[in-house]
Amino acid sequence: MSTEETQAQGQTGTPAGLSPATEMKTAMAGLISDIKSFNDDIQTRINKQEERLTMLDRKSLNAARPVLAAHGDLDAPHKKAFEAYVRSGDDDGLRGLVLEGKALNTAVASDGGYLVDPETAASIASVLASTASIRAIANVVNVEASSYDVLIDHGDVGSGWATETGALTETTTPTIERITIPLHELSALPKASQRLLDDSAFDIEAWLAGRIADKFARAEAAAFIAGDGIDKPTGFLTHPAVANATWTWGSLGYVASGVAGDFDADAIVDLVYALEAEYRAGAAFVMSSKTAGTVRKMKDLDGRFLWSDGLAAAEPARLMGYPVLIAEDMPDIGADATPIAFGNFAAGYTVAERPDTRILRDPFSAKPHVLFYATKRVGGDVSDFAAIKLLKLSAV
Repeated sequence: MSTEETQAQGQTGTPAGLSPATEMKTAMAGLISDIKSFNDDIQTRINKQEERLTMLDRKSLNAARPVLAAHGDLDAPHKKAFEAYVRSGDDDGLRGLVLEGKALNTAVASDGGYLVDPETAASIASVLASTASIRAIANVVNVEASSYDVLIDHGDVGSGWATETGALTETTTPTIERITIPLHELSALPKASQRLLDDSAFDIEAWLAGRIADKFARAEAAAFIAGDGIDKPTGFLTHPAVANATWTWGSLGYVASGVAGDFDADAIVDLVYALEAEYRAGAAFVMSSKTAGTVRKMKDLDGRFLWSDGLAAAEPARLMGYPVLIAEDMPDIGADATPIAFGNFAAGYTVAERPDTRILRDPFSAKPHVLFYATKRVGGDVSDFAAIKLLKLSAV
C-alpha cells in the first residue's frame, strides 16, 4: 500500500475508495439498527408491566373485596343474622355485627331487643305511611331524643308608618311558644309456632312486617285522632273545641251546622272558609266512611255534587276542590259530634318518631309458640291550633 493510500484511509476512518453516498448509507443503516434495538427494549418493558397489572387485577377480582364490588348488598349480613335470631334465637351474629348506618351502627344488648333488618323496617314504614291515618297528611319527623319541640310564632313584629322628621315609637315584639311532643312506646306481640319457624319455605320477615304494621297502624290511627296523651300520642280531637268566632290559642275552632245531629252543604262551605287563606292551599278533609257516604250525596242549588270526580286520569275525587282522608276513628254523625275536620295538617299536626323498630324474641312465655315483642317510639300532638277547624253538629 502506498504512502498516499495509507494517509487517506487514516483521515477518513473508512476504506479508501468509498464514495460519500456509500458512507452516508452505511451511517444511516447503523442509526436505524440502534433505533430498532431501543424500540424492542421499550416494548419488552411495556409488555412486562402489562402482565404485572393484569395479575394484580385478577387478584383483586378473585378476592371480591366489598369496596370494589359494584353491587354488594351491605344489608345482607344483618338480614341473615336477624333471620337466624328470629327462627332459632341464635343472636351470635347480631352481637358481633357492626353496620355502617345512622340508625343501625351497633347491635343493642339482647335484653333490649335487636333492630329489625332494613328491608323489614322499610316494609313496616311503607305500610304505616300508606294507611288511612293522619300520618298520611301530617308533618312526620324522625328524632333521636325522647321528645320533640315545636316553636310557634304567635304574631308578627309590630310596624307603623313613619315620616322623615316624625318621632318613631317602639313596636310590639312577637310571642314565641314552645310545644313539646313526648315520644311513647308503641308495641306489638305477634306469635308463631316453632314448627312454622323451622319451615324454611315460610317467609318470616314478611309475616312479621305484616303483623306488626297492622297493629301499629291501627293503634296510631286511633291515637292521632282521639288519644288522651297518657302513654300515647295526643289526638287533635282531645283538645277543647270552641266556637270559631271566639277561638283562642290552645283550642280548636268549630263551625256549628245549625241543626243538632245534622248538616247540609252550606255548613261544609262555612267550614272551608272558616280556615284562614294561608292554610287552605294545603288543606284536606278528614271524616269516616259513614260521614263520607252522606256527604257524597250532597248537591248545591244548581244540582251539582259537592264531591266531584277528578278530571285527570288516576286523580281522586275532591270535596270542594280539596282531598278527603277517610279515617275510621273519626266520630260518626250525631248530636254535638264533630264528624268532619278540615285543615292543613302538615302545619297543624306533628308526628315525631324514632326511625328504628326493635324485636325481642320470647320462646318461653307461650310454649310451644314463640312470641315476638316489637316496639317503636312515636308521639304526636297539635302544633298549630289555627290550622285545623271542626264541623260541630249543633244549633250553636
